[in-house]
This record gives sequence, structure tokens and C-alpha cells, in this order.
Amino acid sequence: MILLLGGTSETAPLATALATAGFKVLVSTATDVPLHVGDHPNISRRSGKLDRDQMLQLAIRQNVLAIVDASHPYASSVRQNARTVADQLEIPYVSWVRPRILDNDGEIHFEPNHKSAAKTAFSFGRPVLLTTGSRNLSPYVREAAATGVPLTVRVLDHPSSLVACRKAGIPDANIVSGRGPFSVDDNLKVIRRYGIGVVVTKDSGLEGGVPAKLTAARIADCRVVVVQRPAESNRDGTADVSAIVKELSQLPALSITSVKNNV
Repeated sequence: MILLLGGTSETAPLATALATAGFKVLVSTATDVPLHVGDHPNISRRSGKLDRDQMLQLAIRQNVLAIVDASHPYASSVRQNARTVADQLEIPYVSWVRPRILDNDGEIHFEPNHKSAAKTAFSFGRPVLLTTGSRNLSPYVREAAATGVPLTVRVLDHPSSLVACRKAGIPDANIVSGRGPFSVDDNLKVIRRYGIGVVVTKDSGLEGGVPAKLTAARIADCRVVVVQRPAESNRDGTADVSAIVKELSQLPALSITSVKNNV
């Protein structure tokens, strides 16, 4: 069994390629958001967040022979846990990483974390559109309150996302929910509706709809602030599905017969 940590649009192609190569694939996603994971009979799915110990027990229970990590490039804790579990079970760990598309061309403000991104975004004194999801809302809410600059957030149309926004103190009128990726026109509608002057995003790649955000921001003369990817997402990753299949296909069959003493 291959444990595929997914949740992005690339999950289905990866799962299908592995299943077609003859592997049984268990796709694990953090949420129950509808996601196509492939319809090959070798593919199964489970959902729900996993901490390190839960991931370890799942791998043992399912006799996982390798972990393929295709989690979001910003899901650093998931990637750290997956590497640790693979090391403990002495099984292969393969990382698929969505390619970057942003360069520091001087027009984009890159920040290492959400705290500094919030500081920069609100320093311009113009309404801010946050498009980084429903986590890490607090720094932006604090800066909005401190500066008096309006904050609008766009999040996934899932109950947990809306609850997170409300708990953070964001009024319903300033919550835009939907399922991306969004087109240039979609982004422009939100920007113009709320009078946005600053867009905060992640370098989530082509599939994350970043090019459309940047185009809309340029058309509307908005500043762009980007939260940089965590270092964990840059370690030994590949965006080549066929290379992952080839690498795993060349490995001898493994079985989980023992676990290191530090489990």
C-alpha cells in the first residue's frame, strides 16, 4: 500500500498513475471537502487531520510500504510528520511539490511569515484582501484593528472555514466564500466590490490560481504581498509524476516488520 498525502488538484493524477502502475493507493486528505482522487479500483480514500502518531499508526495498520507526500506546499507540519514517520518505519518518502511561479521582480512584496505579511499589507493604508485561507487569520485581524484599515478574506466554502473566520472576529459582510481557482474576472469583481488596494496571497502555483490574482491586481493597481513557502516544502521535491512512479517501481518490496525504538 502507498500512502498518498493529498488534498490538492494534483492528487488524482498522482493516485491514478500509481494505481495504474500496480500499486494500491490510500489517499489521505485533511478535510472531507469533495475532491476527485481518481476512480481506479486500486485507489481508496480516508479523510481527517493526522498528527504524527496518528499517521504512524495508520501506516502500520495499512501496511504502508512508502509515503508519497503531495500535501499543499504550505502544509509544513504535514510534511515534517510524513518524513518522520517514514524514517521511523524505514520506508521510502517521496515528495511531490507544486512548482513555484513567482520571482522577486521588485513589484511583489515577499514576506517570510504571516506576521510580517500582515504588517506590510496594512502599512499601505489601503483595504486588504486576504486569499491565504482560513488559517493564520489572527495577525491580519490584529493589524486591521490597529490601523483601522478594512480587511476582507476569501476562503473555501466549507463550514469549518466560515467558523474560523467568525471566531477570528471577521464580519460576515467581509467574508467571501467560494471554491477556486478563480479567474481574473472573479478576482476583479471582489477587488472592485470591496475597494481593495492590497492583495495577500501565497506562492501556490499555477493550479492555485496565482497568475489570475496577479493579473487582476495589476489591472486594479493593487499592491501584492506574498507569504513565502516554508523551507520544508523545498527539500528534495519533484513535480514529475512519472519520476515518482519510476522511483517507487524500482524499489524492492518492503514489509513493515519493525519500528525504531524511538517511536
